[in-house]
Amino acid sequence: MFPQRRLRRLRRTPALRRMVAETVLTPDDLIAPLFVREGVRDPQAIASLPGVVQHSLDSLRAEVGELISLGIPAVIVFGVPEHKDAEGTGASDPDGIVQVALRDLRDTYGDAVVLIADLCLDEYTDHGHCGLLTPSGLVDNDATLDRYAEVAIAQAEAGVDIVAPSGMMDGQVAAIRDALDEEEYGEVAIMAYAAKYASGLYGPFRDAVDVEIAGGGDRKAYQQDFRNARESLEEVRADVVEGADILMVKPAVTYLDIIARVRAEHDLPLAAYHVSGEYAMVKAAAANGWIDGDLVALEQLTAVKRAGADLILTYFAREIAEVLT
Repeated sequence: MFPQRRLRRLRRTPALRRMVAETVLTPDDLIAPLFVREGVRDPQAIASLPGVVQHSLDSLRAEVGELISLGIPAVIVFGVPEHKDAEGTGASDPDGIVQVALRDLRDTYGDAVVLIADLCLDEYTDHGHCGLLTPSGLVDNDATLDRYAEVAIAQAEAGVDIVAPSGMMDGQVAAIRDALDEEEYGEVAIMAYAAKYASGLYGPFRDAVDVEIAGGGDRKAYQQDFRNARESLEEVRADVVEGADILMVKPAVTYLDIIARVRAEHDLPLAAYHVSGEYAMVKAAAANGWIDGDLVALEQLTAVKRAGADLILTYFAREIAEVLT
């Protein structure tokens, strides 16, 4: 009489629900974003990202060891330099904080962890933009590509497995691929921020990397308009043609439709970045007792995987791995 009861029968116990679960999140799906700050001996708390810190080199090494023990396969490293300049020279300096951190992690853990490095200039520029500026203050796309190539080589020399260009410059994947291949770093993969939106959800991240865009500006001229979907698919196609190994959509929860559309069109591994604002909102609501933070985090990340993501960059990586293991 009630055909739908067949479905309810399989929800009766936790074991039954687990047995028929269509989407299963595991630590293997997670990538932990980590910040490392130059010139500090102890971790520095980030007020807008509860539970996340700017690491010292020592605390970064210890954290990565614990993430490995939880089964998390990869980390992505963001640098916070002591000094910034117009060209973001610290991004490609062999002694820059990310390059030092990559060498240390590679020496300590070998191939037990996949080392990914953010490849951008905004953490290192005094104007806060992702590229070099023209005299009139606009981002110079083509000149920036040369800098990205230099950063990629520096990160490759330091032992990175995957570079992750996040600046949304036209042609960035091709420029980086050509530079890596020319310098015989053909084994280094590229995880392209292929669909990265000009979102209001990045505020806590900018606190974490001490970035403020000069003159109260924004990045809407080179990041994508949140009203557009077809445009994002064109950006993704361009990165595929240029040689991306992994595609990424950012942010995640507010762009599940984009994740699903990219997954339907492309067979490359697909990552999604559950960004700082998405994390901070869950943390703030949980701190006020309004939601079960662990449950909501697990629900959101499972939704991202259900939409089609293979990999999820999330500040919840450690907490969720502890719940899952």
